[in-house]
Amino acid sequence: MTDRAFAVLRPGALTTVQDLGRPGHAHIGVPRAGALDLPAHLLANRLVGNPPHAATLETTLTGCAVRPHGAVTAAVTGAPCGVTVDGRPAPWGAAFRVPAGAVLDIGRAARGVRSYLALGGGVAAERVLGSRSADLLSGLGPAPLAEGAILPIGAPVAPPPPADAVPQPGPPKELVLRLRPGPRDDWFAPAALTALAAGRYRVASASNRIGLRTEGPPLSRIRRAELPSEGLVLGAVQVPPDGRPVVFLADHPTTGGYPVIGVVPERDLAAAAQAVPGTPLRFLPLRRAR
Repeated sequence: MTDRAFAVLRPGALTTVQDLGRPGHAHIGVPRAGALDLPAHLLANRLVGNPPHAATLETTLTGCAVRPHGAVTAAVTGAPCGVTVDGRPAPWGAAFRVPAGAVLDIGRAARGVRSYLALGGGVAAERVLGSRSADLLSGLGPAPLAEGAILPIGAPVAPPPPADAVPQPGPPKELVLRLRPGPRDDWFAPAALTALAAGRYRVASASNRIGLRTEGPPLSRIRRAELPSEGLVLGAVQVPPDGRPVVFLADHPTTGGYPVIGVVPERDLAAAAQAVPGTPLRFLPLRRAR
């Protein structure tokens, strides 16, 4: 049995393998997938000496527990949480060593939604279309972690950097998402963007890796015709028949038949990945480029 592997003892509510995703395949119906909180994924990798594309574990709310077969360097970033090694406290947001056979437990998120566990060498799950990311919409990539599963770890590339810890932004108390209007904002009432900016929205509990759903005042359409399915991009804000916006995240469908009132810039989406249900949400429409 190789020591470059780990066993899953507690998979948590939803723990998936994620890397930078598989961009460039939307034309064949494959979403990008990848880590929802990309800065947290990148930082976890940097803390253990991995390259940016190395795969991490993305946990959801309740963390996970694993047992590496051999000694490994680890780091946990993203949503703040308790971290222990064989029951003894380990740092969050800094690199630490896990002895062979020890139990590494990432606890429940104290704030935010998703934590990221990087292991020196990266999670070496099989690549599909160039990525190790699990895509919950298409089913591509490794399955979500299950109790008893054994996953391989790659060979370390570089030693961890000398920094003991790196500051990280906290999960948002209010989620503010900028919005570039279009392409279908003309399907809504003239004051729809103003209403969207003024509306009191909250993050809905039905949110997931596919999209952030909202609770709040519905938007009114002025065009009732059927919209032929058209391409969707990361951050697209689609408005289904109930009028409540959905912000599409990494596992979003590549086409859709409901109008898109605007698109959230990608750099705003990391905060969306950490917004717990009930978080106040404000949209900030941007001016159109002339």
